[in-house]
Amino acid sequence: MVAEAEENNLGDKAWNERWNRWHTCSLCEQDYHGVVRCALGWACWKTYVGRPETDWCLSLGCAMAELGNGLHLAEHYEDALTVREAELATMRRVGAPEENVLIAQSNLASTYHALERFEESNCVLRDVYSGRLKLYGKEHERTLIAANNYANSLVGIDRFEEAKSLLRETVPVTQRVLGANHDFTLRMRSSYAHALYNDPSASLDDLREAVTTLEDAERIARRVLGGAHPVIVDMERSLRVARAALRAREAKPGEA
Repeated sequence: MVAEAEENNLGDKAWNERWNRWHTCSLCEQDYHGVVRCALGWACWKTYVGRPETDWCLSLGCAMAELGNGLHLAEHYEDALTVREAELATMRRVGAPEENVLIAQSNLASTYHALERFEESNCVLRDVYSGRLKLYGKEHERTLIAANNYANSLVGIDRFEEAKSLLRETVPVTQRVLGANHDFTLRMRSSYAHALYNDPSASLDDLREAVTTLEDAERIARRVLGGAHPVIVDMERSLRVARAALRAREAKPGEA
């Protein structure tokens, strides 16, 4: 199907629809996962491995990405890392479009994280955020997503002040650009609360702000998204933790 789209110059939309068959079921429209996704990744790679590197943006690069995704989703993280590093190196060597490079870097960061190489993951996510900021500006949705990913990574390596500073800057932008009811806006507000209550040096006011932020975001999310949405589940879990931290701090006399 992909070959047909190529041979007949059917355009990017038709090519993308056909390429998606490598990772998405055409019947239920759900992504493949586990060993099936991994097997299809290998099959995709073997189909296009004979193409020259200069064909990167057409099929070879996409095939390497499919292989890396398949290995990662099957939890073969070391193998996925090898593929993702090779993918990124090749993209840079052949001069692939900057956004493609940034996507490859994001995928690499997720594999570093799965391998618990958190500092390396953080460094890559910092570069992705910086790259998208330069490419799209601070109000583009892709930049905002990269900012949130980087902030969450900072929290993961206990750099709370940097995470809070970044989120204080980007949350208002996200609310203005996407709207207060957008699910990503709600996720970013939750990220900010997470940075507040996880900081060991959080003040009583910080913990109160975290609880207030989560209560407001959870109320909006429940109204807009419904009670079963994954955003709600995550927020409820975070809210329980934040409230427990606040109660523990309030129980200590003289704490501020």
